[in-house]
Amino acid sequence: MKKILIFGGTTEGRELAEWCAANGIAADVSVTTDYGARLLGSGEMLNVFTGRLDSAEMITLINAGNYAAVIDATHPYAAEATANIRDACCRTKSRYYRLIREECELTGICVDSFDELITVLNSTDRTILSTLGSKELSVFTHINDRKKRVWFRVLPTVGIADMCDRYGFDPSHIIAETPPYSVAANIGHIRKSGAEILVTKECGLKGGYPEKITAAKECGIETVTIKRPADSGYRFDELTKLLGEGL
Repeated sequence: MKKILIFGGTTEGRELAEWCAANGIAADVSVTTDYGARLLGSGEMLNVFTGRLDSAEMITLINAGNYAAVIDATHPYAAEATANIRDACCRTKSRYYRLIREECELTGICVDSFDELITVLNSTDRTILSTLGSKELSVFTHINDRKKRVWFRVLPTVGIADMCDRYGFDPSHIIAETPPYSVAANIGHIRKSGAEILVTKECGLKGGYPEKITAAKECGIETVTIKRPADSGYRFDELTKLLGEGL
């Protein structure tokens, strides 16, 4: 079959790219960060593009590649990216497939939105460890006594301390490490921050949700989970079956 295009940057996106390479299916992979590119590497069957693309740039990429299919393996919460990919596929009349992340059972307090999250967190004065990453720093500017109460676990990127300072957070309240995070690593981060509440997204099995929940239970702290937006598409096994059959 012709080459496919994968919009990735997630664990399942990387695994799909690796599956394609192992099964003789050429793939171009678009990721937004250098970190995502380093995890993928490259090879004869795999070509990696790095950088955030808007809808127009996606259209240019798809038209140039003449792909058999475009696979959206972006993060479950990357609604804008998914909308842009769908739009680009519609405009280029390309075959679009959404790779969905495997779900797992939720526990603790669950909320549907950032507004609801803020309401829950402001109902207490306990210390918070956010595992939502640097993209959601601005959400926590609405937290009461945020400089004292809020800690962040983020990727070790340049400028993250300055960004925290600009938002009014304590730059010393940053845990900058790269995933994956084991249960032991999560426990270490909870204890380092003194967190009494762990904030996470519904990131599923691939995103380390069970490890976070197990660590929080071990430390005797509360969890608040932002539920995943409604999504539909193909599981990993379903999509690889289609690819193996030439779609």
